[in-house]
Amino acid sequence: MTGNAVAEPLAPAERKQFLRLVREFAQEKVAPRVQEYDAAEKLPDDLLAEMAGLGFFGGVVPPEWGGLGLDHVTFSQVIEEISRVDHCLGVLMSMPSALVGAGLLTFGTDEQRKRWLVPLAEGRIFGGAGVTEPRSGSDVAGTSTRYERTRDGYVLHGAKAWITNLDRASFFVTFATADPSLGRRGLSAFIIPADAPGVLKEPVHNKLGFRPLCTGGLTLGGVELGEEALLGEEGQGFAVAMTAVERGRLSVASRAVGLAQSCLDASVGYAVDRVVFGQPIANFQMVQHKIANMAVSVQAARLLTQQCAEAMQRGERARTEASMAKLYASDTAQSAATEAVQIHGAYGVSEDYGVARAYRDAKVFQIVEGANDIHRLLIARDALATAGRESGS
Repeated sequence: MTGNAVAEPLAPAERKQFLRLVREFAQEKVAPRVQEYDAAEKLPDDLLAEMAGLGFFGGVVPPEWGGLGLDHVTFSQVIEEISRVDHCLGVLMSMPSALVGAGLLTFGTDEQRKRWLVPLAEGRIFGGAGVTEPRSGSDVAGTSTRYERTRDGYVLHGAKAWITNLDRASFFVTFATADPSLGRRGLSAFIIPADAPGVLKEPVHNKLGFRPLCTGGLTLGGVELGEEALLGEEGQGFAVAMTAVERGRLSVASRAVGLAQSCLDASVGYAVDRVVFGQPIANFQMVQHKIANMAVSVQAARLLTQQCAEAMQRGERARTEASMAKLYASDTAQSAATEAVQIHGAYGVSEDYGVARAYRDAKVFQIVEGANDIHRLLIARDALATAGRESGS
C-alpha cells in the first residue's frame, strides 16, 4: 500500500468491537483519573503505555507502517469515544493519523516512515507539529522561520508557538521558508529530532484549558539537519502542511463532538437527579429546552464530522468539509458546555463535576487548528467561488 492509499473500512462487527474497547477503557481506566491528572497538568505515562499496548495510536496508518488501517469514519468515531471522557488523550491518539503522521505517510520516504511513523503509530514514541508562529499564527504561507541550504543539508532559524507535546515528543514536523517573498512556493517541511542542538522548548503552564498537554514555544536556533530531514521536496511544504492540518481538523471536530456529548450526558443525568421545589429539574420546560437544543446541535455536529470523514475516506481533500466540521463542532462544544454549567448551577463551577473542565476546554477548541473566524472566511470564500462558477461569472 502506498502513502496515498485509502484503507478499506472495517467490517461492522470489527468496528463495533474496537469502539467498545475504547469506550470501556475510557470509562474504566481514564474516568477515575482524569480530574487528578488535569490538575497536575500531565498525562500519566502508564496510561499512555497501556493505550499503546491496545493499539490505540494506530488510527488510519496502514498496518505495514505500524498502524491499524482504520477507515476515516471509524477513526473519527474512536476519537469521539475517548474524548467523551478526555479529549486530551484524543489529541495523542490522533497525531499519528493527522497533524504529525499524515505528512509522513503521504510525502515521506520509506526510510522516514520506518524511523518515525512506525514507532509513532505503535505508541512507542510521540511527535509534535510546528506550524503556528508567534507573528503569523496559523497562516502557513506567512511562515517566517527560515532555512538555508548547506553542503551537508540545511540550517533552520526561527520560532514556533503553541506546539503540543513539548515534554514527550521525540521529533517535530515543522515548516520553514527559503525566501518569505515566495509565499507558499518557498515553503518546505522538515523532520527535526527533539534533541537536536539548537532546539529550545519553552512550556506554558497554568493554561485555561487542555491542561494535561504540554504546550508552548519551540525556538530553532541554527538547527543543523541532514538531507534526510527534508519531508517531501523543497517547495512542497505547503502541501505537506495542508495534508496534516486538514486531517487534524477532522480530529478536532471529533474531539469537540465527544466533549459536547459528555456535556449533554452530564446535563441529562444531573437534571433527572436534581430536585428543586419538590420535583426533578428535568420537569421544567426551560431545562428541557436547553437539553433539546444541546441534543440537536451535538447530532448536527456529529453528522458534519461524519461527512468530512466520508469525504476523506473517498480520497478527497475535503478542505471545506473540514472547516465546516471544525467550526460547527467547536462552537457546539462551547455552547453545550455553557448550558451544562448553567443546568448544574453552583455545582457547575466545582472541579468535582466534569462540566467545569469542559467549559474551560471548550473555549480553546474555538481557537486551535485555525480560529473559527478564519474558518468562516474559508467557508465563505468557497461558497462565493461555487456561486460564481455556477453563474458562469
